[in-house]
Amino acid sequence: MELNINGQSRNTQAEPNMPLLWVLRDELNLTGTKFGCGVAACGACTVHVDGQAVRSCVMPVSAVAHQKIKTIESLGTVDQPHPLQVAWIAEQVPQCGYCQSGMLMAAAALLDKTPQPSDADIDLAMTNLCRCGTYQRVRAAIHRAAAQMKKGGAT
Repeated sequence: MELNINGQSRNTQAEPNMPLLWVLRDELNLTGTKFGCGVAACGACTVHVDGQAVRSCVMPVSAVAHQKIKTIESLGTVDQPHPLQVAWIAEQVPQCGYCQSGMLMAAAALLDKTPQPSDADIDLAMTNLCRCGTYQRVRAAIHRAAAQMKKGGAT
């Protein structure tokens, strides 16, 4: 099966019902996407499929075979981080860091759809769980990134 991941064509011999998360991590060595709960509740495994934030732990790989998949590895680079990554650091969002890749991907999908989100927009979109409880910092970081992107700081 051929997949479009981070703009590249990648082949997998995975069974059609294998969750996308395990194809990404175990077969393609894209380990930024994390396993959290396995039931789509926590969001640690969030990736983009055709621009939508989805939980990869319950998404059969066959369901995304002809769609564009983006993982945290495509969000930014060391030399050119995404405004969300810069804001995450500035607002000191990460604590343990485990949920962060999923949080960032959910936030990126939100900003793609709603470039200047309200607090209510953020609260509706950010359903990811963070055991460290940095939700206020997440909200502040999203607002900071949105302001930077409005000024033309998007990557």
